[in-house]
Amino acid sequence: MDVEFVLTAIAEDRPGLVETLAETVARHSGNWIDSDMARLGGEFAGILKVSVPQDHVAAFRADLNTLGDQGISVTVRKDSEPHVADGRRAHLDIVGRDHSGIVLEVTRMLAQHNVNVDQLHTSVFAGSVSGEPMFSAQVEVILPEGIVLSALRGELEDIAGDLMVEVELEELREI
Repeated sequence: MDVEFVLTAIAEDRPGLVETLAETVARHSGNWIDSDMARLGGEFAGILKVSVPQDHVAAFRADLNTLGDQGISVTVRKDSEPHVADGRRAHLDIVGRDHSGIVLEVTRMLAQHNVNVDQLHTSVFAGSVSGEPMFSAQVEVILPEGIVLSALRGELEDIAGDLMVEVELEELREI
């Protein structure tokens, strides 16, 4: 029987980091299931889900601990029973002049309505005309049963005005 783990890894960015993680998983007959990784500034950060045969778990964990000697900090959590979030899926786009508080205010309002953030990708980039810093976020959310999309969209538009950003919220269609 395989045991599933969720790993987070962070290290100073350099070539070969993902290979080192992949070698560690493979050395213990593990399977790389899912991941999301990126270079942020001069750091590499990643989260991945792997499965390892039960009889390899102790050695796998020990090997992960030795990655610290290579400057790779790894946190290991045993994956709990899969939780399937109830509700409809939606996509939220946010764009505007960069300033502090955008993520806080938007996620605070979403949390007040029990909207679960499934994925969040943000970036700051130079505006094409002015060159000033612009903020962008793409957010995948799960809407709880009973929430009215148009009402949530209206509340987001209200705080968007205060934050000086544009927002678009669209429900995703199931395929």
